[in-house]
Amino acid sequence: MTPRKASEAPTRIAPLPNLPLFHRIVGRKALVVGASDGARWKAELIAAAGADVTHLERHWTPANLEGAALAVADLADRDEALRFVAAAHSSGVPVNIIDQTDLCDVTFGTIVNRSPVVIGISTDGAAPVLGQSIRSRIESVLPLGLAEWARAAKAWRPALKRRVAEFAHRRRFWQRFALAAWADPDRTPVAADFEALLESAPEVPGSVTLVGAGPGDPELLTLKAVRALQSATVILYDELVGPEVLELARREARRIAVGKKGHGPSCSQRDINRQIVELAEAGETVVRLKGGDPLVFGRATEEIDACKVAGVPVSIVPGISAAQGAAAALGISLTERRWARRIQFVTGHGADGRLPADIDWGAIADKAATTVLYMPRRTFPEFVRKALAKGLNADTPAVAIASATLPTQTRSAAPLHSIVEAAAELPDGAPVLVIIGWIARDLVAPTAAIIPFEQALAS
Repeated sequence: MTPRKASEAPTRIAPLPNLPLFHRIVGRKALVVGASDGARWKAELIAAAGADVTHLERHWTPANLEGAALAVADLADRDEALRFVAAAHSSGVPVNIIDQTDLCDVTFGTIVNRSPVVIGISTDGAAPVLGQSIRSRIESVLPLGLAEWARAAKAWRPALKRRVAEFAHRRRFWQRFALAAWADPDRTPVAADFEALLESAPEVPGSVTLVGAGPGDPELLTLKAVRALQSATVILYDELVGPEVLELARREARRIAVGKKGHGPSCSQRDINRQIVELAEAGETVVRLKGGDPLVFGRATEEIDACKVAGVPVSIVPGISAAQGAAAALGISLTERRWARRIQFVTGHGADGRLPADIDWGAIADKAATTVLYMPRRTFPEFVRKALAKGLNADTPAVAIASATLPTQTRSAAPLHSIVEAAAELPDGAPVLVIIGWIARDLVAPTAAIIPFEQALAS
């Protein structure tokens, strides 16, 4: 075979600034020089990997480097640092000079430690604080209990190889193992789990989890929601779920769009119910991903009932509701103990697509309530007309917000008597929510037509 130059090799990965490696140094000699906190931390870190560490706070000689597997130094004097590097290279020792990356053969990344699961993060020295932020993100979604599952995997591997000859069968075992670990990460696996996973039948049973994707900003997902996404084999997602949220799911998961649109082709609720049940019955770990909170105007009851009738295990991960997200994005509270003592969520889109006929207009006219109107696009003018006719003060502040919590968020605020015209300026196609009540008074520009809310409450 004719050897290829690296430049001629097939490209299956983007260029790397460094080669990420995990270096086994158990029982080997390592030298750390320096009196700083950074040097002390490096000595602790290297010792944690099992090395025999010599830590010299001040003076060193080339003889200290003989036989070392790694040398680290924190030397402010550039000339001394260069001498240390030269001595290390003369002894064939890879070297790290703290905070002088141009002199380093190796660098230390930020670490997530779930030993034996260890994740190293590098920014090539460009942004250590960013690396620490990435570590925090990973730690938040990586349960501590996964360490126990990883230790069990290490212990079980020889027995599995003895009992299962076929590589493909062993791979299927580890796939079942991974699903079990993510499904119950905080439980320590025992020998009975090994035997259960070893059985080829029955396969891991299917399940359905209804997951709230929050109001739009992916950072508003709960940790439990992210874990569910990373455990799923199939994800059925709504129109309101953005690609940034789907990016948090495991790469191998199949994604099925089941969004229902007000106009144009839509997936019926009956079809969605059928799909989630059939997929679960086929052994899939199904996540039904819904915008906001699935329990607020998310048709959750219909999907829960479909699973229960079919005998499919179903669980729920609530999300931050659209109302909560919108209020936070607007910088307002939904309640106030003096003049917003009640919240009411109302849908503007009934089963037939019209304004529901059974809205309690007396409750809507309550001047001490905050009303949040969901899905108001087609019926908002009618809603406002009826609310005014039933006694809601025409000067009640109102705000319509589109794409709440997203970078494309826009809003229109006005007194109730002119909010319909103001809301018409919002972008077409964007999800809209309307908040009505004196809680929104500071969002409405003062005009002669708006009376003080204290006066309105007294009237």
